[in-house]
Amino acid sequence: MDLPRGRFTGIDWSATDALHRGDPYLAWAETTDFAGFRDAYGRPARPEWLPLLIELAEGFSVADLVAATDPAWLQVPSVYLGFGAGLRFCTARARRGFFDALKPGRPLHSRVLRYDLGLPVGHHARPLARHAADGDPCPAPACTVEGEVVVIIDNGLALAHADFISGPDHQTRVAAFWRQDETQGPHGRAAVSPTPAPLDPTRAGPTPTDLGYGHELTGPAIQAAIAAHTHQGKVDEDALYRHWQMWELNHASQHGTHVGSLAAGPRIYTRTIGTEDSPPDWQPANDPASRAPLLVAQLDWASVADSSGGALSVSVMDALAWALSRCAAESCVTINLSWGALAGPHNGSSMLEAGMAQLIASSGRDCRLIIPAGNAYQARTHANAWLKPAQPDLKTKQHKQDKAHEATLHWRLPPDDYSQSFLELWFEVHEQPTRPLKKLQIEITPPGASAPLPPISLGESKVWPSAAKPQVAILFPQQSALGHPGSCALIALAPTASWFDNTVTTRAGSWRVRIINRSDASLVMDAYIERDDVPLGVDDTGARPSWLEDRHYDTSGGLGGFIDQPDNPSMVRRSGAFNDIATGPGTVSVGGIRYFASTMDPMARYSPRSPDPDAGRPERANVQKVPDRFAVSDDHATLWGVRSAGTRSAARVRLVGTSMAAPQVARDRVKRGGDAPA
Repeated sequence: MDLPRGRFTGIDWSATDALHRGDPYLAWAETTDFAGFRDAYGRPARPEWLPLLIELAEGFSVADLVAATDPAWLQVPSVYLGFGAGLRFCTARARRGFFDALKPGRPLHSRVLRYDLGLPVGHHARPLARHAADGDPCPAPACTVEGEVVVIIDNGLALAHADFISGPDHQTRVAAFWRQDETQGPHGRAAVSPTPAPLDPTRAGPTPTDLGYGHELTGPAIQAAIAAHTHQGKVDEDALYRHWQMWELNHASQHGTHVGSLAAGPRIYTRTIGTEDSPPDWQPANDPASRAPLLVAQLDWASVADSSGGALSVSVMDALAWALSRCAAESCVTINLSWGALAGPHNGSSMLEAGMAQLIASSGRDCRLIIPAGNAYQARTHANAWLKPAQPDLKTKQHKQDKAHEATLHWRLPPDDYSQSFLELWFEVHEQPTRPLKKLQIEITPPGASAPLPPISLGESKVWPSAAKPQVAILFPQQSALGHPGSCALIALAPTASWFDNTVTTRAGSWRVRIINRSDASLVMDAYIERDDVPLGVDDTGARPSWLEDRHYDTSGGLGGFIDQPDNPSMVRRSGAFNDIATGPGTVSVGGIRYFASTMDPMARYSPRSPDPDAGRPERANVQKVPDRFAVSDDHATLWGVRSAGTRSAARVRLVGTSMAAPQVARDRVKRGGDAPA
């Protein structure tokens, strides 16, 4: 069945060119009536506006976009006007008129190259409090930070932790804190009300005028609150966080606090000199990072709770723009972004990666972005295949059924997954990545079915069994807005379980995905399952990861069983499982190693590794599989993770992942006053 015409956008998503610049995830969201964004009370999102990340064509600036549009249907945060005419990326809130203006002959048809959907819930689905077309000049940022600056973009950062204040008078090192949330928590499945109470701006801070949403606290306001909650020389952290309405800090550990301390705390995690055989421990640090001012952007908790991580583009881009706009032109800025997802092109061409790179370049700051390489090395979320050309039979003039020109994936969905699942198939012509793709087909066989669904060819988009009850969709444009070169087929599946009667669910089990190359070109294919888990600090959302199965894949756990062997015929490959926002130009990706490295393997098992054991396989152009840097993320093979700050000053907790390695590299960069060596 054809995909429907979107109720919000008015786009016929089955039209041939509908997905050339449009986000296929938006097409699926409209097909399901935004069912993937239900709240704790079972209500699908009913967005008034859609948050988008927009890329403009060469020769057009953000100011040109604002001038060519009507704020009644497109609102751009004014912060993006401060980065000069060279910036071609911005976020925006859009209504139906934006999509109408993209049609041929309309004002945005030649201006907008592509757009990416953010998270269409809560205040993100409402107009901005202030935007670039308001008419009045935007006031200057409330603070400007000079010198060495550390930026933390994360969630759950305890501002009054002893690691972020200094001296007996408890002077804060946080120059500014932007909280993207606008309502009291908790959010998601733990929400206590269908209409959460707004945050109090007298406590959470005013809305930053250049972003138009969220709440901002500057250093003086943070300092005043700390002083008001200090008694007999001790900060009452519990009372202070209640004052700031930071519900998330009731948890013993939070990702942002742990990461922030590793990046810029007053102690570093190391072994004591002269005790080479002892466990590593905390030692005082007197380095530039431990004295540097901090800019902290806390991502919206609804974005954090999104199981795929795929809706972070708008939140992350805005956080980066906020931070850079508050750094002096001569400052040296180190940004730690310990977040990400798994699907995407993995070659730097995704919208968020390209947008972050251009935003940093347009800022003119001496800036480096540090991002973890990901934790999915053993998760069976990636497959790689070489599809040879179909060979014609000279007698019948038909293509022979040679299995070398096709590949079959077995995608296992668990029975208790309350979230949607996504698989991206990326294709390129081998050694000719800019050559157009031709004659590709995809067949899907649901679990328990005796025959596949009708095949989908390159350039088509279909849904099964119907647009009224969408269980699975394949969106396969000739060119994809998700990245380039080549193209991407998005396979979207409904949940396999639901708390609500009105949710369409699909079958659990093994979904058979057959890809057939009927062209005369040799193709390289990479398959990536999107992230689908429950992040730290978020109550259980019901998300459950899916995985790829292959009888040749080594799950023995024996010696050499955690590394891809070149002679293993399995298409499911550990190598290539990589954070999808860590491959952009100028980004430093960080993998994890063990502090006490065994002679057999120094790498953390969940981290991408170097050298790449799969380096001999056919690859798409510029795909990144090896981290740029490595840092400690495990103590040793049986004690995973590193210790860092809990949410209270006296607490230390152990967290696992390359998110813990990245801030150590960020710290090293600050210490050296510039780029750390590779």
